[in-house]
Amino acid sequence: MKKIQMVDLITQYQKIKPAVDSAITGVLETAQFINGPEVKAFQSELEEYLGVNHVIPCANGTDALQIALMALGLKPGDEVITPSFTFIATTEVIALLGLKPIFVDVDKDTFCINAAEIEAAITPNTKAIVPVHLYGQSANMEEIMKIAEKHNLFVIEDNAQAIGGDYHLPSGDVKTGGIGHVGCTSFFPSKNLGCYGDGGAIFTNDDALAEEMRMVVNHGQSKRYYHDRVGVNSRLDSIQAAVLRIKLRELDNYINARRKVADHYDRFFAQFSGIKTPVRGPESRHVFHQYTLTLEGIDRDALNAYLAEKDIPSMIYYPVPAHRQEMFASFGSAETELPVTDWLTQRVLSLPIHTEMEDDQLEYICSNIAEFINVHA
Repeated sequence: MKKIQMVDLITQYQKIKPAVDSAITGVLETAQFINGPEVKAFQSELEEYLGVNHVIPCANGTDALQIALMALGLKPGDEVITPSFTFIATTEVIALLGLKPIFVDVDKDTFCINAAEIEAAITPNTKAIVPVHLYGQSANMEEIMKIAEKHNLFVIEDNAQAIGGDYHLPSGDVKTGGIGHVGCTSFFPSKNLGCYGDGGAIFTNDDALAEEMRMVVNHGQSKRYYHDRVGVNSRLDSIQAAVLRIKLRELDNYINARRKVADHYDRFFAQFSGIKTPVRGPESRHVFHQYTLTLEGIDRDALNAYLAEKDIPSMIYYPVPAHRQEMFASFGSAETELPVTDWLTQRVLSLPIHTEMEDDQLEYICSNIAEFINVHA
């Protein structure tokens, strides 16, 4: 049996090695490393895949979120509603821009922001909502968009863990990230669509907003050396774009492979009452960036340590929610009551899931978890 990893990028690379090596060599031979033809081609191909009018590539997913907020013209002190149960980048950029994060609770089943909690948190200072499609499961975008329209709020989707996901609207299926006013993603190597370094992108169907974000990513320039606003320097380089073009063609296959692993886990863990497997919401297609269990009556930390002894990696995403992080102490967020978020942080455990998992690896993982539960029941 091969060594089990949370994500096996080496084996994945071996399967696309000729195409990747040729693409990288092509960039090296043209020496068009910044904003070269590979970037433009990837941008166009991702627009087509997502069904959006505009994709603006950038340097990483955190930049994508920051640039989106900058382009919306929000002012210091404006409030942005977001879940606390997420990777810190989602919330960090809000504070970085002098905005005020308003943390709300998540749904216990989907791990995503609870739409009912959003409405209760809206004040006259609220200007935007940042839902996170956590672990590959979409938030309830239909309800979130209704709330946003009712209160005239912007919606910025954090789609870093769910690119390629489908959401079923009454008007038809759409890709996650293309529903709100802006969608943001990361191409960090471990993502479902990941490059071989850092990278990110922003999506929108709004022409004016797209133009604003294009200026923000390039030092606020409307044309060379004419700077109309304060911007940043955030670019996806040509080598990463070349890699992403190849992997974009494989993305649906990668998602199907992940879903197959999730199916195996689902069937096996159905026998254990203390294990809750990920909910697959009927309104969307889960793309399983992570496969996250919720444990009840099972010592999560002891199981995590036991798996490590058996050379099985597992991760806790996330042990400390944003509202309890020291960086937000000045906002008084630690006093915020988010019972579901706090409950989940004590119970979630993510298992290995990736495109290259083999049956013997899955059987080894499952049998060891079963052994732990039988011994400690």
